[in-house]
Amino acid sequence: MSSKLFVILNRLTFRLNQAQISSEKALILSSNVINGERNYHTNTKSRETLYSKLSPLGSPGINVQPELDGWVDKGKKISVAELLRIIHDFRKRKRFTQALEVSEWMNEKGVCKFTPVEHAVQLDLIGRVRGYLSAESYFNSLSEQDQTDKTYGALLNCYVRQRQLDKSLSHLRKMKEMGFASTALTYNDIMCLYTNIGQYEKVPEVLVEMKENKVLPDNYSYRLCINSYGAKSDIEAVGNILKEAETQPHMAVDWNTYAVAANFYIKAGLADKAIDALKKAEVRVDKKDGTGYNHLITLYAKLEKKDDILRLWALEKSACKRCINRDYINVLESLVRINAVEAAEEVLKEWESSDNCYDFRVCNIVTVAYLDKGMLEKAEAMLVSEKEKGSSPNTWGLLAARYQEKGEMHKAVSCMKAGLSFYVENKGWKPNRQVIYYLLNWIGDEGSVEDVASFVKLLRNAVPVNRQMYHALIKAHLRHGKDVDGILEEMKADQVKENEETKSILSTIPKKT
Repeated sequence: MSSKLFVILNRLTFRLNQAQISSEKALILSSNVINGERNYHTNTKSRETLYSKLSPLGSPGINVQPELDGWVDKGKKISVAELLRIIHDFRKRKRFTQALEVSEWMNEKGVCKFTPVEHAVQLDLIGRVRGYLSAESYFNSLSEQDQTDKTYGALLNCYVRQRQLDKSLSHLRKMKEMGFASTALTYNDIMCLYTNIGQYEKVPEVLVEMKENKVLPDNYSYRLCINSYGAKSDIEAVGNILKEAETQPHMAVDWNTYAVAANFYIKAGLADKAIDALKKAEVRVDKKDGTGYNHLITLYAKLEKKDDILRLWALEKSACKRCINRDYINVLESLVRINAVEAAEEVLKEWESSDNCYDFRVCNIVTVAYLDKGMLEKAEAMLVSEKEKGSSPNTWGLLAARYQEKGEMHKAVSCMKAGLSFYVENKGWKPNRQVIYYLLNWIGDEGSVEDVASFVKLLRNAVPVNRQMYHALIKAHLRHGKDVDGILEEMKADQVKENEETKSILSTIPKKT
């Protein structure tokens, strides 16, 4: 290491302990509720930082270590705090490979002496990126002082994530022997494992063991247990375990736990119990974040409670700093699900008047609702109005299919052409084969040469060239008295063989005298 780098790095001693603790918890626990971050864009320019340098490098194939070396070589300042923040941020964004690269760079360069917390984070990242066997090797290479409850817990999480039952249970026994199984975190991991492998009957047993070992369960413990009973349709047990959670003096039941119970009550057709749980969840929701409101809205949609959906939406708009596109998508999907299309239209107007960035998925929800209700003209008008900003080829394809079913073939071809113009390879959408069959037949018999040629050209971008495309071209040319020799040559070049239908079409050519 150069003396310059040595001096710079040895001046860096500050730790982000709170961030580390948060990272460690995030390492183990996961939620059944949709999670998302609320990011707000600003155009304000600020000085370049290491974070601002690395953050845009989101492609998994980009190695960030050369960027770190380059930053130091230029004599720019670097801090342990910022590096830890970058690791924490990358992990939240599931950029695990790059987070590992930063962690390993810190360790290899001696930026700071790793504590068990840093080792635990790196061990977790190794497990995510390279698998539990590599995580095992890293764990075994640690000194005895660094093999603490933090690193033991991280390795357990690696086993659990890859559903290694025997290794998980064996490792848990070691942790118990060493006195490292003293928190809910460890037992929750095992309950997660049993849940993931479908052994739901084992989950309550772990909760019993926790209490016997005087380890206090937390909300996640009870949530996992409620889920295990719900998965087996034991609704009485769901209610009993929820009541037990409510009586615990060391904790308050959170909104998420009530929401999980409500979902099982809904599935069981117990609307009153579900609503009671949802009311309790509502008063406990984080008022600064839309995640809780969004989840409750989806549950009220299952109960077909439009008024409650709109009431919670109003609360969310009032409580949150700003409603992002994800929030609009959630409430629109919920309203459309219960056929409250007019209410969805009003929410869409709110979104259109907001300063949120354009996202075709938002308006697409209402467009699809129009299609489902047979309001084809409204759906088409919506798609046309959004066409310049971007549209879903799938929705255009659905609209084309509906017009084709009604026999409105001009409109069907026009809509399919619009959908094909937005086609992107390997993005999931392919035009419906049966619809294309009918459209090619019709346009070959009725369309102009130019119309057929432009349709086939767009179609060739999305599906392999086939005989039916050439039949449409041949028929259009023959109807307009045009020569087809060139088309037949192209057909041969594309290795599309003539069949009886081809010969039948060609037989209509007047014989030369």
